[in-house]
Order: sequence, then structure tokens, then C-alpha cells
Amino acid sequence: MLLSGGSLPFDRPALAEIPFTVQLASPTLGMVEIFLLMGVVHWLTRKRVIPDIAARAPARSVAARETFGLLAYAVAGQIGGWIIGPALGYRPFSFHIAGTLFGCSTPPSQGEIWTWAIYNFLIFAVLPYLWFRRRYDATELNLRSTNRRNDVLVIVVVCLIESAFELGVFEGGLLRLDARQILLGAPLAFALFFIGTVLPTMVLIYAILIPRYLKLTGSATTTVLLGGLTYAFMHLVEGWSAFDSPSDTVLSLIFVVLGYVGPGMIKTFITLRTGNAWAHALGYHAIAPHVIIDTPLIVQAFGIR
Repeated sequence: MLLSGGSLPFDRPALAEIPFTVQLASPTLGMVEIFLLMGVVHWLTRKRVIPDIAARAPARSVAARETFGLLAYAVAGQIGGWIIGPALGYRPFSFHIAGTLFGCSTPPSQGEIWTWAIYNFLIFAVLPYLWFRRRYDATELNLRSTNRRNDVLVIVVVCLIESAFELGVFEGGLLRLDARQILLGAPLAFALFFIGTVLPTMVLIYAILIPRYLKLTGSATTTVLLGGLTYAFMHLVEGWSAFDSPSDTVLSLIFVVLGYVGPGMIKTFITLRTGNAWAHALGYHAIAPHVIIDTPLIVQAFGIR
């Protein structure tokens, strides 16, 4: 409240008409929904054998070296996106393209979207996967299901709940579009966000880092928190962020943490309960939110009528 002076400096058109106090409270409400989803996932997985994720990581000394090395690489990748985006005439790249979730006053161009998606895919998905796949198999990277039936159940239930929640909170999302726009825009949104943020998130954090966090901490709770913080860290510079003053910068960083720690935590929780990084990617990322909420952004950027 003191930093904001009664208003927020962010470029978030989707929230422009929402009262200031509601915007402040929304991260807390979102966290409540996150904990409810955790309860649902725990109940859905109560009868299955929970995979030993820590056993998939190497010895502690190796896990520590790999963890800190990958985090340093992620920092370099983030900085690279902040440099390459503006160098090409675009905005700084983060794990989200400008306009994701909340819209923006200047929608991204097609070139900006494709460049962002390809950069993230190569830097945060392809290269880390190829490096670690040399030493670890698909199961050790949380990329192979040990209980497909239960994984599918978790994916479907979580996706339905989260989709319904987002359609209510974001006033319809893709339902504001006509049938042709949905038929053309939804698959395109799915594909672009899948390569631009879903796969990078899944590989970097949930396939590689999460087993090592659990190995190093020995605590599922701490691992969930670390997963949430890492996910927030990968969104430090969002399209809506404002860095025009020290107070704006602090507010931007605070709202990144408040807005992304929760989603990162539920992604981690789903991965720990299923041992399958694909479960969170399909149940709580690819469709909800990026098809449900972001299809209108893609429709606008690609001129789909």
C-alpha cells in the first residue's frame, strides 16, 4: 500500500477496471485455490505408489553441483533474453511473452512471439535436456509415467477445475471469441506457448531441478517452496513489469513473487505426487492458463478474424 500510493504502475489491461484493493487481494485468493488444488491432487493420488523422486537424482555432491550449475545457466539464459529481445527491437524476453495472462497496451508482433518461443525452447528446454539426457534416462528426468491411468486422472481433473476457475475469474477468456477464432487461435496458442514456456518450464525446473531439490533438502515441503520460488524467478521481467522508479521496480518484483510462487508450488506438488513432469504441464499449464486465457492474445497478434 505504501509503495503503490493507491494504484499499481503495471501494464495489465485485463485488470484495469478491477478495484485496487481487489488487485492487492487477488494473489491471496489465488493461493487459496492453489492449496485447494493440492488437496484434490493428494486425494486423487492417495492410493497409488508415490514415486521416490529423490532416488532419481545423483549423489548429494553431484546433485548440488548440477543444481547450482543449472541455476547459474538459467540466470545467464534470462539475461540473454533481456538483451536479445531489445536488440531485435522487441521487449525483454521472460518465460512469458508480453501480454500473457493480463494483456498489454501494445500487443506483441508475430515476429516477437516466434522469436521469444524459439529462444526459450532452445535455451531452456533443448539444451538442458540434451545435456542431462546423456547421463539420465527418461524416468530419472521425470518424463516417463509409472502409473498412466492415475496420471491421466490427475491431468483431466486438475485441468477441468483450473479451466473453470479461470473462465470465471478472467470473464470468459477464449469464450469471448467466435467459433472460427477459437478453432484457429486455440491450437496456435497451445503450440506457441507449449514450445515457448510449457516445455522450458517442464524441462528446466520439473524434470531436472525438482529431484535434486528433494535430494538436497530431504523435505517435500521445502521442495515445493523451492519449486515455487524458482518458477517465480524465471518470470522476473514480465511484459507488465514497470522499472521506471525504485518503487515501481520493488512493486514489480513483489507481484512476480506473489503471482508465480503459488503456480510454481502446485506444479511441484503434482510432479512430486505423480513423478511425472508431463502431468503438471498438461494439467496445469498448457491448456489452463495458456489456451483458456491467452488465445485472445494470439488471435489479436496473428490477425485471426
